[in-house]
Amino acid sequence: MPWLITKYLITAAVVVLISELAKRSDKLGGFVAALPLVTFLALIWLYVEGQPSDKIANHAWYTFWYVVPTLPMFLAFPLLLPRLGFWLTMLASVVITVVCFALFAFAVRRFGVELL
Repeated sequence: MPWLITKYLITAAVVVLISELAKRSDKLGGFVAALPLVTFLALIWLYVEGQPSDKIANHAWYTFWYVVPTLPMFLAFPLLLPRLGFWLTMLASVVITVVCFALFAFAVRRFGVELL
């Protein structure tokens, strides 16, 4: 149980750090948020908890493929925010991401990458 609490605290600290940095500097907050910190933490947690190398490697592999279809949302969000407000922009971002993910999963299936 102490290990689980430690994992939660460290992971939460990363999110808090990013939000605090973003308050002070848009560029610095965006830069740190773009770093794959959560993925690095997940890889570390998997390794420390004794998961096999293929499981850890698969996590990194699928993370790459799942990141790609989320990128259009980051372009749409700043365009939609002044027009729709925060919550509708968040909803639109989710819809955009889901649609992009479905299209992307369909497209990469032809190359042997199964995301669904």
